[in-house]
Amino acid sequence: MTLKASLYVTVAAIGIASFVSAAPLRAQTAVAIDNDDIGGVVTGTNGPEAGVWVIAETTELPTKYAKIVVTDDQGRYVIPDLPNANYQLWVRGYGLVDSPKVRAKPGQQLNLTAVAAPNERAAAQYYPAIYWYAMMKMPPEKDFGGSTEIPKNITRELWRQRMGNVDCVGCHQLGQESTRTIPAQLGKFKTGDEAWMRRVSSGQTGEFMVNRLAGQLGGVPFKYFGDWTDRVAKGELPKHKPPRPQGVERNIVVTLWEWGTEKQFTHDLISSDRRNPTVNAYGPLYGSPEYSSDDMPILDPKTHTVTFFKMPVADPTAPESFGSPFHATAVSKPTAASAYWGDEKIWSQRANNHNGMFDKKGRVWFAAAVRGFDNPAFCKKGSDHPSAKAFPLDQSGRQVSILDPKTMKYSFIDTCFGTHHPQFGYDADDTLWLSGTGPVAGWINTKVWDETGDAAKAQGWAPWVLDTNGNGKVDEYTEPGQPAQAGKDMRIAGSGPYAVMPHPTDGSICAAATSTRTASFGARAQTALSSASTGASARVRSTGQLRPATTAPKASPPTSTRGRPSRGSRTGAPRRATTPGWISTTRWGLARMSRFQPPTSMTASSRSRTGRWSCCASRTRWASLRKAWMDGSTSPTLAGRGVGCGARTATARRG
Repeated sequence: MTLKASLYVTVAAIGIASFVSAAPLRAQTAVAIDNDDIGGVVTGTNGPEAGVWVIAETTELPTKYAKIVVTDDQGRYVIPDLPNANYQLWVRGYGLVDSPKVRAKPGQQLNLTAVAAPNERAAAQYYPAIYWYAMMKMPPEKDFGGSTEIPKNITRELWRQRMGNVDCVGCHQLGQESTRTIPAQLGKFKTGDEAWMRRVSSGQTGEFMVNRLAGQLGGVPFKYFGDWTDRVAKGELPKHKPPRPQGVERNIVVTLWEWGTEKQFTHDLISSDRRNPTVNAYGPLYGSPEYSSDDMPILDPKTHTVTFFKMPVADPTAPESFGSPFHATAVSKPTAASAYWGDEKIWSQRANNHNGMFDKKGRVWFAAAVRGFDNPAFCKKGSDHPSAKAFPLDQSGRQVSILDPKTMKYSFIDTCFGTHHPQFGYDADDTLWLSGTGPVAGWINTKVWDETGDAAKAQGWAPWVLDTNGNGKVDEYTEPGQPAQAGKDMRIAGSGPYAVMPHPTDGSICAAATSTRTASFGARAQTALSSASTGASARVRSTGQLRPATTAPKASPPTSTRGRPSRGSRTGAPRRATTPGWISTTRWGLARMSRFQPPTSMTASSRSRTGRWSCCASRTRWASLRKAWMDGSTSPTLAGRGVGCGARTATARRG
C-alpha cells in the first residue's frame, strides 16, 4: 500500500473470538481446519513463534479484504471462514520483519517461516505508533506559570491534554512513519521546529492546527515536535519494546474491508441497535465520513461490496459545513499545500454526517446537517413551541436525518439544537437523546415523529441548570457570567455534553463532557427538561429519575447552539464538591466533567470511575502500555490512542 493510501484509506474492523484452548505442548505438523480455513504452524530460528500475527489478504473480492490472527504457544494458527479467493499470507510480529508473502487458498495447510529483525532499528519499524510518539519530551513543571514563552494560562495538565489525548491524537495517529518523519515534498528547513510550522499548516485543517499550536500554546510545541523528529532522524529509537500478545489477546480474529476512498475518512460506523443487537444481523454497515464527504460508504459484509449513498440536505442552498459554527477544525480551502494532495480541495460536503445509530425498526438515525445555520421560526423567541417559550434558540450547526435501508428513503428532522452523538433510550417513546446540543439538553420523541412526521412536535429541549440553592427543584436562575444569587439556581453555558447515555433500567440520562475547566457538582447537579409535547417541566437529579418539576425555568434570551464551545464565566462558580465520585482528571482517559457542561446525574460519574461507562476506558490495555511513559517524557494519557471504541477496538488492540 502506498504511503498516501495508508494515510487516507479507511477500513472497518470487526473482532470475533476464534481459538479454543491450546492442546498440550507437542510436535505439531498440522492443525484442524475446514474447507474455508487456512491453518498451519509458524516457526523461527528458535522453534515455534508464539504471539505473532498471520495476515491473509486478497484483492480478488469486490473490495480489498484481509483477516488477521495470532499464533498460540506452539506457533499454530487458523484463519477461519475465508471467502473463496486466492490469498497472500505473511507473518508479522514484534522482533520480526515481514516474512515473504506466500500464495494460498482456503482449505490449505500452510506452514510459514518467521524472519527475525536484523537489528533493533528494523524491529522498531513495526512498533505501535504510540511507542514512537512517547519519545517526544514535554516542558518541565517550572516552565509553566508565565515564566517562559508558554502562555500563563496554560497548565501542564492542559498541555498534556492538548498534546496527548484531545488535539494531536484525538483526530489522527501520531508516531507512525509518516508523522515521525518530515515529508520531502514540504521542502528543506533549517530546523525541526520550522519544518513543523510548515507541516501543520497543510491541508484543510491547517488553519485550526496553526491557531492551536501557535496561538493558544504560544508556538512552543513546534520546538518539541521538531526535537522529536530530529532525534528520530538521527537514529534514536523508542526506549521500550512492546510485548507480544498474551492470553486472551490471542483470541481475536480481525476482519478488514477497505471501504473508503483515498480522499475520505470514516469518522464512525454503525451495524446494529446496541439495545437489540439482532437488528440488522449480517446486514450492511453504514459509515459517517463527517466533513470529508457527503458520500456515505455502505459495506455489505456478506458480499464484500461497497456502495455509496449521497446524503442530501433539505435546503439546496445550504453552505458547506466548514468553519465555525459547523466544524471549526476544517475550512473549505487548504491553508497551505499538502505533501500528498498539493493545493487540491479533497473534502467537500454539506451534510457533515458525524455519527449514526440504528433504531429497533432497522432505520439509521444520523447526526447530520439538513440546512444552513439559522433555525426555523418555531425555535425562536415568539414561538408557541413549549421549549422555545422556555429557552428560544436562534441557530444550530447540525441536525438529524434518517435513512430507511429497506426503501433508501432519507428523511430530515430539523432540530433547533445542535447534534453530535445520538443515543436511543429505553422508554416507551423510544426517545433519541443527542449530545453536542449547546446550552440545552435536546431530545426527539421518535414515537411522535413516526405518528406525525412533524419535527417541531417530536422534539424538545431545555437549558442546563445547576441547583445551586439546593432545594431540589428548578427555580429562577442567573445567567452565565452573573454572580450567584441566594435563592436562585445557575444556568450553565457551553457546547453541551460530548456524550449522552440513557440508563437501561432506571430512566436516568447520563451525560459527560471533556474540558480542562472542571468542577464537581455532586448530588445537586441537575438539568431542567421541558416536555416538547405537554410543556410540563421536568428535571434529572442525582437519583437519575425523571420527575415533574414544581416550577418551570424562566425564559431566556435567544441563544445559539454553535458547534464551538462557549467559555462561559467563572463568576459565581460553585466550589468543588466533596461528594465522592466525580472525575476531575483525564489521566486515564475517563470521562471528565466540565463545570460549564454538567452531567445530568451522579450516575455518570460513579460509572466513569469504575470504567463501566466510558467508551474508551479499557484500563487493561492502558496498563500494558504504561511502561512507555514511566520515564516521564510524556503523559500516560497518550496510551488512550491505543484503544479504540466499538468496531475499531479490534484493530487497536493488535497495535
